[in-house]
Amino acid sequence: MQSRSYTNLLELASGNFPVMGREREKRKMPRVMTVPGSITELDDDQASSVASDNPSSLAMDRMIIVANHLPLKSKRRVDNKGWSFTWDDDSLLLRIKDGFPDEMEVLYVGSLNVDVDPIEQDDVAQVLLDRFGCVPTFLPPNLIEKFYDGFCKKQLWPLFHYMLPYSVDHGGRFDRSMWEAYVAANKLFSQKVIEVINPEDDFVWIHDYHLMVLPTFLRRRFNRLRMGFFLHSPFPSSEIYRTLPVREEILKALLNSDLIGFHTFDYARHFLSCCSRMFGLEYQSKRGYIGLDYYGRTVGIKIMPVGIHMGQIESVMKLADKEWRVGELKQQFEGKTVLLGVDDMDVFKAINLKLLAMEQLLKMHPSWQGRAVLVQIANPARGKGGIYLDEIQAEIQESCKRINGQFGKPGYQPIVYIDTPLGINERVAYYSIAECVVVTAVRDGLNLTPYEYIVCREGVSGSGSNEPKKSMLVVSEFIGCSPSLSGAIRVNPWNVEATAEAMNEAISMSESEKELRHEKHYRYVSTHDVGYWSKSFLQDMERTCADHFRKRCWGIGLGFGFRVVSLDPNFRKLSIDDIVSAYIKAKNRAILLDYDGTVMPQNSIIKTPSREVISILNTLSGDDNNKVFIVSGRGRGSLSKAFSPCRKLGIAAEHGYFMRWPGDVEWETCGHSNDFGWMQMAEPVMKLYTESTDGSSIETKESALVWQYRDADPGFGFAQAKEMLDHLESVLANEPVAVKSGQYIVEVKPQEASKGLVAEKIFTSMAEKGKQADFVLCIGDDRSDEDMFEIIGNAISRNMLSVNTNVFACTVGQKPSKAKYYLDDTSEVILMLENLAEATDSPVTSEDESDE
Repeated sequence: MQSRSYTNLLELASGNFPVMGREREKRKMPRVMTVPGSITELDDDQASSVASDNPSSLAMDRMIIVANHLPLKSKRRVDNKGWSFTWDDDSLLLRIKDGFPDEMEVLYVGSLNVDVDPIEQDDVAQVLLDRFGCVPTFLPPNLIEKFYDGFCKKQLWPLFHYMLPYSVDHGGRFDRSMWEAYVAANKLFSQKVIEVINPEDDFVWIHDYHLMVLPTFLRRRFNRLRMGFFLHSPFPSSEIYRTLPVREEILKALLNSDLIGFHTFDYARHFLSCCSRMFGLEYQSKRGYIGLDYYGRTVGIKIMPVGIHMGQIESVMKLADKEWRVGELKQQFEGKTVLLGVDDMDVFKAINLKLLAMEQLLKMHPSWQGRAVLVQIANPARGKGGIYLDEIQAEIQESCKRINGQFGKPGYQPIVYIDTPLGINERVAYYSIAECVVVTAVRDGLNLTPYEYIVCREGVSGSGSNEPKKSMLVVSEFIGCSPSLSGAIRVNPWNVEATAEAMNEAISMSESEKELRHEKHYRYVSTHDVGYWSKSFLQDMERTCADHFRKRCWGIGLGFGFRVVSLDPNFRKLSIDDIVSAYIKAKNRAILLDYDGTVMPQNSIIKTPSREVISILNTLSGDDNNKVFIVSGRGRGSLSKAFSPCRKLGIAAEHGYFMRWPGDVEWETCGHSNDFGWMQMAEPVMKLYTESTDGSSIETKESALVWQYRDADPGFGFAQAKEMLDHLESVLANEPVAVKSGQYIVEVKPQEASKGLVAEKIFTSMAEKGKQADFVLCIGDDRSDEDMFEIIGNAISRNMLSVNTNVFACTVGQKPSKAKYYLDDTSEVILMLENLAEATDSPVTSEDESDE
């Protein structure tokens, strides 16, 4: 399938790319409104395009990690003179470097969680850079309010967790001033990265939804920058995401990254679906890696959940074992079976659904009354953007009071609710005594709570404890860690009764099975820690960016429409002046043209060539030195009718199965067999898929069958096409046919019919007549045209063409191709042919003119 990214690049004023090697001039990017309203923050006052061709001052690679917050704890000194900074051991960012080579330097760019007076900012920045390798981004308080508490927490975060703003009070309507603050904040982050970056040597790794447009700011300055992005939250389905008014701006910004990471395939699939439905981009999987071709760049898609830092948890456990807290908890819950919940206070963690499930458990299984206890730890909400926080807290308090009132008795409370912040030491103590952890979030990015629990239940290695290791998990199927925990009991948290049964199953399970499940989980968690995750991401970034400095790159487009066009050094735009010059000097010319998508726009409702095209083809074919052919997959009947005015035009129909030489009226059959019994086998299969795929149809040709799904749902049509391809290949395995997919089509045709064989036949015929071609022009846009390009590429070595032949194999649209040249669209193809017609020696005959 050809993506829309391959079509027009009309933003290039000259229509041609600049000559390689020319020093890129500094220029100011013009301002542009990409959406209603003024987004002036996108435009750099001193913006300049920085080529990545200059030698770097560093000898080794360096990683710049960019996130909303630095992995630091900050507080004012007691004497109020300056600040005190320490590493935040709970920060995931701090542990990322565990997966990098020892010699790789790591820099952090992010904001602080305190407001530093502008007078102190320079001193603080210098201290953080020197002592911690951190580059602080100082955001004004009024900007933070609209950026983080506003757009991030009130608009992106709810939407990414599937909450639509149906009313002003429900999730918050889109506020353009908050969007502009988001853009402004991302610009400030980009300026800090630019201050410290060495574009040729550094990797940049951007984290989470707070900085989703940052890739565009950085890509504008450094076209070849190696840049990755990881989304730590869910990515919603395309139906949800497409409700966002700035959906295209954010998606295009993400596509300026080289590698985009997600926790699960579901999140990646939703992102890919958005790319397909909004931009016509289709992903390809090659050797296990998923990639999107975007203007010649391959944007990699990485799917791997984050892990935890094993060393940190184990070191805390060593301390916790010595503390009184574990012993105190064991004494407090002696004779009780403890189920544990550890969640942030927000609407999507669905704490109250867990409480209702506990209530249902006690009702359905009275034997647990007086024995089972749910300890629910509620961490404070993050930021000020919490939705319905007061209502949630009130609902939780009411449920706790009701359940404890109904089932509680002296010395026993079924619900122990803790809404004060707990340090990691105390959290580990609760993990150690819990028989089961329950996570009922209705939507969550990853949720590391189950991972931490598993490690804590394993205990400290070498402690000498012979107690059996066991951990049980009841987890929502809507959280990111669920797919990786195959031994957990997965639940739909909205089904309270089913969750209650799962909790009962978890604590009632035999000890031996609990141990087996724990062993399986611990093996995964211990081998897929945060270092493993970051190492894997870095390796994929290196692989994705391997060709950066081999290809030629240009930045085009304005505002959030900016993207980088990356082309193979041997792939360039066809120059009209060059081809006209070669055309005039040539004595024997072969011109092969595809029809749909080449001389006729692909989506045109009118399927007959214009008078202009007929006139041009008559002029070209009227020259005795020219052999001009239309080489198409269309049937010979429709092509004969469309080009009836062109008497001297050769036609190859149905991919060359039928050929009519210039001046002839008889058709030549290229196939060796006239047995089309295979059609009776293929047609029922195609009808089956046509009936189940709305918008699809079958086209029956003389030698081929074509199933097209251009008017079907793009995602469903693509999936059905892949399934049909496999089905037909299986059914027709012993038949002399080829089953191939193209742009919105699946085609079955004889093996001996291909456009490449048409080209070979034309060149051979010309050579046999003593008129070996010294000029070849071949233009096409589809996969079937690649056969022609391949034959032409080998024609000189096979002596079908001489070494002095000027060969112009040209594809329509910038995309990976065996052709060496490209033109942007059909209008450029017609313009080029018009220039060749004007340079033709032979005028159009009066007979030809009368036939028009």
